[in-house]
Amino acid sequence: MKRILTAIAALALVAGAVAPAAAGKIDDIRSAGKVRIGVSLGGEPIGFRDPQNNPVGYDVDVANRLAEKLGVPVELTDVSGDARISMLVSGQLDIVVANTSATLERAKTVDFSIPYNRAGLRVIVRKDAGISSLADLAGKSVVVGRGTTGEAFIKREAPGATIAYVDNFAPDGVLQLQQGRVQAAVEDSSLVDYLATQNDQLVTLPDLYSNDPIGIAVAKGDPEFVRWLDMFVSDYVQSGAYEANYKKWWGENANPPKLNPLW
Repeated sequence: MKRILTAIAALALVAGAVAPAAAGKIDDIRSAGKVRIGVSLGGEPIGFRDPQNNPVGYDVDVANRLAEKLGVPVELTDVSGDARISMLVSGQLDIVVANTSATLERAKTVDFSIPYNRAGLRVIVRKDAGISSLADLAGKSVVVGRGTTGEAFIKREAPGATIAYVDNFAPDGVLQLQQGRVQAAVEDSSLVDYLATQNDQLVTLPDLYSNDPIGIAVAKGDPEFVRWLDMFVSDYVQSGAYEANYKKWWGENANPPKLNPLW
């Protein structure tokens, strides 16, 4: 019996040595012949649609560069709020490049690359609303994206405000603000700073309430894919493409947030 068990163990060891390694996410993407990337088309200049209805913007450029480096065509899907995470977890998307803050809470569910951008929460208000501080938001209507860090912030810092929820900050939240249906909004500075330059009825409050890393998100289970994405971001930053892309969308005089590539 001992000889039989020894022989079985030896066969198992040999079988394990010659068995092919499990395919990783990059192999799966290349086998599928495309990469499915979620982008948020909820506001200029991060992501929006041009007059021909084509997705454009800072994140769209990053997504296209990512597909190019993977060597496959890209299939873009407009996602925002909670859908960004749920569609990754359910396998409907391969990657999310959708202005997603890399928080500890989200990292329990998905994995993030090193930051390919940074942004902070900022409050934008109507000039005629009489709002100059967070305290002034009490009793005012504030629009936020559902499931965003802005929603959590306003609940914590301005509990007396009345919250209006939208699934897409632009155009829905922007329209409510422009029409005076709400007096304020909370969103990433990358969106609202740009919005304030496009509408003279709107102004941002001076404070930046966070400095959030914006990461590429993927489903858990493939650390080697996350490592590859880290290298992709490092190349994006060090090659000069990051600075060029940022200034393309925020203007030549913009100062891109400083990023720290690991490689």
